[in-house]
Amino acid sequence: MDEETRLSRKTVLKAALAAGVAAPVALIGGPALARTNAAGGTAPELTPACHDGDEPTIEQTEGPYFKPNSPERTNLVTPGTQGTRLTVTGYVFGRACLPVNRALLDFWQADVNGAYDNTGYTFRGHQYTNAQGAFTLSTIVPGLYPGRTRHIHVKVQAPGRPILTTQLYFPNEPRNNTDTIFDARLLMTVRDNGSAKEAAFDFVLDVPQTPTSTSNPPTSTPTGTPTSTPPGGTSWAVGTAYAAGARVTYGGVAYVCLQGHTAQPGWEPPAVPALWRAA
Repeated sequence: MDEETRLSRKTVLKAALAAGVAAPVALIGGPALARTNAAGGTAPELTPACHDGDEPTIEQTEGPYFKPNSPERTNLVTPGTQGTRLTVTGYVFGRACLPVNRALLDFWQADVNGAYDNTGYTFRGHQYTNAQGAFTLSTIVPGLYPGRTRHIHVKVQAPGRPILTTQLYFPNEPRNNTDTIFDARLLMTVRDNGSAKEAAFDFVLDVPQTPTSTSNPPTSTPTGTPTSTPPGGTSWAVGTAYAAGARVTYGGVAYVCLQGHTAQPGWEPPAVPALWRAA
């Protein structure tokens, strides 16, 4: 993968931050961060950096405790919940490292004592990624039970695509060495934040995507001289910094910018209603 391609991958996260999206904790170099590319082009040994040719996030067993029809929510914690607070953030990408909008994530886990709620929906919930492919889960560090290390179950599904069922793990857990299901490629990157913890993991789904060129063909004047598109100009263009309220045209349709951001491949106005609305 050449330098231009590596840089374009990194730009996905930078542009999401510029758009005011709540970004995952900056844990650069962690094994689970598909949005982070290895320095010098060397692929990390665990979950690979997100670029063309990477394998998707691996599947794991569902286990005996999954329940359908969980409530839609991003926060699994109530005021009386016991346990160390944990925030898990990340992105869902396809095979071309483009974010997957409205990907479904269904999480379930044990409580602080290692027990699952099989009659209700405590520590169970589903949510959808936003236009930048981002998700956030507020929960606790799950407890231990016989035979397993600490883990969080999740099902991830891009719209109209097959379901990925897998599990997320915590680094430096003694039982990681004895749990026969544990796989280091599914380690989250975790750090302390006061009395709480923050974790990050990016999913790469086996979803075909066509990478968009990072440059648009020039628009020519009658003399053949290319014309440039200034920021906030009338034609949407990759790499342009748009402020909220900027007006552009794309595909013959006028749009108004809803959030300041830098335009990226795959973020064309019709595809990202969080950033653009038809004027």
